[in-house]
Amino acid sequence: MASNGAADGFTTPNVLQAMLTMRSGDSSTKKAAMDYLQKFQKSNEAWTTTMSILQGSPEAEAQLFAATTLKGKITYDLATQIPESEHAALRNQILVLLKKFASGPKPVRVQLCVCLAILAIQMQSWKDVLQTVVGALGDDVSSHACILDFLRVLPEEVTEGRKITLSEEELIQRTSELLADNANEVVGLLINYAQSSSAAATNPQLFECITSWLREVPVSVVVNSPLLDAVINGLSNDRSLQTAAECLGIICRETRDVDDNLETIQALLPKVLQLRPRIQALADEEDVEGFKAITRVFADAGDSWVLLCAREPQHFRPLVDTLLECCARDKERDVIHYTFNFWYELKQYLTLDHYIQARVQLLDVYSKLVDILLKQLEYPESDDPNEFDLFDGDREQEEKFREFRHHMGDTMKDACQVMGTTECLTKVHEAIKIWREKFGGQATESAVPHWQSLEAPLFALRALGRLVDKEENIVLPEIMPLLVQIPINNEKLRFAAIMVFGRYTEWTSAHPDYLQPQLSYVLASFQTSSQEILRAAAQSFKYFCVDCKHLLGPQAIELQGFYNSILDTLSDHSKEDLTEGVATVISVQKTEDIYSLLKLYCDPLVQRLMTKANNATDDASKLELADHINLLTQYVQNVVPYWPSNSDNPAVRYWQEVFPILATILDNFIEFVPICERICRCWRFMVISYRTAITPLLGPLANKLAEGFAKSKQGCFLWASSAILREFSEDREHVEDGVVDSIYGFFEAQATNVLRMMSDIAPIDLPDVIEDFYRLLIDALLYYPQRLIPSALFTPIFQAAISALSLEKQEPVSAALHYIRDLLTYGGDNPASSSQQFGAVGPQLRQHVRQLLLSQGEALIKQTLAGMMITFPRDCFSDGSGVLLGMFELLPAETSTWVDRTIRMLPAGTITDAEANKLMAKINEKLQGGDRSNLRHVRTLLQDFTNTYRRRYIAPRDGLGMLEAARFHFEG
Repeated sequence: MASNGAADGFTTPNVLQAMLTMRSGDSSTKKAAMDYLQKFQKSNEAWTTTMSILQGSPEAEAQLFAATTLKGKITYDLATQIPESEHAALRNQILVLLKKFASGPKPVRVQLCVCLAILAIQMQSWKDVLQTVVGALGDDVSSHACILDFLRVLPEEVTEGRKITLSEEELIQRTSELLADNANEVVGLLINYAQSSSAAATNPQLFECITSWLREVPVSVVVNSPLLDAVINGLSNDRSLQTAAECLGIICRETRDVDDNLETIQALLPKVLQLRPRIQALADEEDVEGFKAITRVFADAGDSWVLLCAREPQHFRPLVDTLLECCARDKERDVIHYTFNFWYELKQYLTLDHYIQARVQLLDVYSKLVDILLKQLEYPESDDPNEFDLFDGDREQEEKFREFRHHMGDTMKDACQVMGTTECLTKVHEAIKIWREKFGGQATESAVPHWQSLEAPLFALRALGRLVDKEENIVLPEIMPLLVQIPINNEKLRFAAIMVFGRYTEWTSAHPDYLQPQLSYVLASFQTSSQEILRAAAQSFKYFCVDCKHLLGPQAIELQGFYNSILDTLSDHSKEDLTEGVATVISVQKTEDIYSLLKLYCDPLVQRLMTKANNATDDASKLELADHINLLTQYVQNVVPYWPSNSDNPAVRYWQEVFPILATILDNFIEFVPICERICRCWRFMVISYRTAITPLLGPLANKLAEGFAKSKQGCFLWASSAILREFSEDREHVEDGVVDSIYGFFEAQATNVLRMMSDIAPIDLPDVIEDFYRLLIDALLYYPQRLIPSALFTPIFQAAISALSLEKQEPVSAALHYIRDLLTYGGDNPASSSQQFGAVGPQLRQHVRQLLLSQGEALIKQTLAGMMITFPRDCFSDGSGVLLGMFELLPAETSTWVDRTIRMLPAGTITDAEANKLMAKINEKLQGGDRSNLRHVRTLLQDFTNTYRRRYIAPRDGLGMLEAARFHFEG
């Protein structure tokens, strides 16, 4: 083998040796072999070598590699490496190979079927595809698997193949020729095959074929043919159960438009219902996979016909009962989740007044469903009542169960909305009472028997919290006194009770008599060593403070002692919950007390902060310091007193004392990104929370942000700067002209630093900075257009934005596109700053923008089109399209010329001159006449073109050629 490349050519022995090296060589030789094989797959020689391997090599692995390579060659290289006159010969070779591999190996056979399907799509002169394939492979039993595989993959490749080098019109025509025109013949072939033998009637490949062609064959044709009975019978055979179930499920889903398929549904319904006895049989046999398959069928039927269940509840009641039975017999929680969507969709209809009669008729179903869910919510039983590790140490399994319970909780809420909250809460209350009657007397300080059957209704109660009105006075007053008696020695029960209290804090705020017992229960829970209990207690405490802040206001000073003593025992997330809670309580205190309360609560935090800063020598301690800064930010966000604009804000007065400490920490840890981000976040919220009242801090804050970005090159400083730009813009009240001038000067200094950086460093290495920079510029353009647009920075900022469009990451590209779209509006009569009256300056701004676009528009069009066709993430398409529309609105003739030039730069072989000429003719036709509504049609034309090109685009081996983005250079 040519171990270092293709020096000896891509011969069969060399390729096989490279594959052997990939299996057994060391890392360096494996890399050389991989490089060799990748070059081989792109070479012209690959056509003959793959055929040679498929015809002669006995190794299945080599055969599969060759078949996969051949598929890639037909997909990517057929149009450029094989003359059209030789396509028929290639087809015949593949047919011969299919005959050879008809009996296996299956992976090779399937890949060859895909090869033939892709060739059929592109070989437009081949009109009798189905007849040719069936005739060539023959009617012997060994060929049936091959024919079925081909029939299965053909619709998949036609409808889902992403790299087909056909125009949209050609693809539509070819789809019709290959699928629609052959649909009836395929149905006939499948019927004949299904009736040929008992083995054929239960062949999973048969049902896979039916499934694949259901996209093309009207579902009524299949339902009214012998194929439906074949599918139903296939569900009784272990060999075909899974594929037949999937097929029947898709048949049901194809009737989702119920009004168009009423006759088909009436034929299907009894066939589906006759499968109901299989539920008990499969459950009794503990055939989990079979039980899943049959439940999916009923769930698909229910999801598809849910509207009819609401319209005709009596007629479709058996289907609803069948789904309920699936839930009831699911002892191991294997299948119940398949039904969740049905119960949700049915609830959506039943809660409408139009379906009130159906709601009455199906009320008992949802009542039974609640009983089932209450049982399913229970943790697994254990012989030891003190054993809480119920999953044998399998944390992943336990986490899955917890997540699953939340989904069941959602379904419980669906049932509650149908039944009514009082009725649903009553069931929960009854479950709690049953446990108390059976086991309450056996509970001791050391053990709680069968705690699972008490914890489940507590979880259900928590799930229902959002649906229960805070004025509910029937059931909750009975339940809440019981919950504060929940044994605190059982961790699961204590956790559940705490979470219930946290969920019902709005109710508690309307029933203050219940506040103190609940809050005492929660506060006592902070003495535990369980991190899970501590997290729950901190979260519930936060909700108590938020929803009952006025009730807790008199306890503000008392709460500080608790807060300060408990804070260091909590996790970071719980610290933030606790801090948000007490900050909310402070926020409703008298304004004249705010400063002293902030000092009372925050001074100990600042002391801790300085201690942590002095001791932060490694990454772990630095991260701890960064997280501690977030606690101060909670106070900044939540303690925002109203204060007249002509006097000092007491909160700002306190933060002025803290600011130098944060600034010093920033200086000392400027190289540690998390600390920079947390401090910038804190300062940003100071500006957002206190707005112009932050003016006394504005000078030192702007200086630290500018200095911090210059030193660290981190985008967080730009992110914080944008808040200042917004809050101190020219149209704000109580902002002096001198302040505005200083703020804009601060912005220009930040922008200049970024442009220098983008000139020195490639965009791919600055995605976060680019995103934050253009988010900042969106604000600058919105609030300071009269300063930014005529400035010397305007053009290089635009050039840098075009350069950023070469990235393949959504966030920076999206930010740059948003800036460009906003900028384009200033070239027309409806600028983004429409609230501003530009007066005589307006025409000058429009002229500046138009001059910029005339000089830089071609580069913009080239990079935008290149992005939409090749590099943009999917979520950036609409913004790219918006840029093109904006350009056509401002400079239609010039933009048309630039689009034409750009598409002529596309890599050879990816678009023909005829396609390019056709597109440009359509665009120019729409541009004639001056009707601005036609510009929307131009946008649609370009969207369709770029989508089609992206579908068939093949990445060039040597970059994007003439479409490569020019490197940005800044000389300011």
